[in-house]
Amino acid sequence: MPVEQRVVSRQKIGGGGGGSAPAPAPAAEPVAEKKSRRGLLVVVAVVVVLLIGGAAAYFLLLKGDGAAAEPAPEPTPELGAVVKVEPISINLADGRYLRLGLGLQLTADAGEEIDASRALDLAIALYSGRPIAEVSDPATRDQLKAQLAEQLSEAYEGEVVDVYLTNYVTQ
Repeated sequence: MPVEQRVVSRQKIGGGGGGSAPAPAPAAEPVAEKKSRRGLLVVVAVVVVLLIGGAAAYFLLLKGDGAAAEPAPEPTPELGAVVKVEPISINLADGRYLRLGLGLQLTADAGEEIDASRALDLAIALYSGRPIAEVSDPATRDQLKAQLAEQLSEAYEGEVVDVYLTNYVTQ
C-alpha cells in the first residue's frame, strides 16, 4: 500500500499582512500531469491503430507486387435434373460386394433423361475387384467418386457434371 506524504507549511496564522499571495494548491499539478498522460496515451493508441490498419490494407489489398493475377474461374454450367440410377451389386475382392446407387447431375442443356448404362459400366469397371478395406476408407471413397465423375463427364460429353452416391453398402 502506497504511503501518502503530507507537507505542512509553516506560515503564520493571523494578520501578518505581509501582502504575500497565498501559495497555489498542490493538487493542481497532478491533475495537469494526468491529463497530459491521458492525451499522450490517446495519441499513441491512434498511431498504433493507423499503423496496423495500413499494414492490413497493404497485405490484403495489394497482395505482393501485382505480378500475375489469378485467372478467373470457369463459369459453372447451369445445373439441370438429377437422374437416379438404381443400385447394383458389384463384386469386390475376397467374395465381398458393394451395393452402389448413383445420382447423375446433368447440365440444364442435357434434358431430363439419359441412358444410364454407360454410367453403370464405368462404375463396375472402377469399383470391381477392389479390397473391401479400400472402398470402405472415406478418403479412398472420395477419390473413387472423383474419378467416376471425371469418367462420366468424358463419356457423356460434358452433360454429366457430378455424381452422387445414393447407396453405398459393403458386405
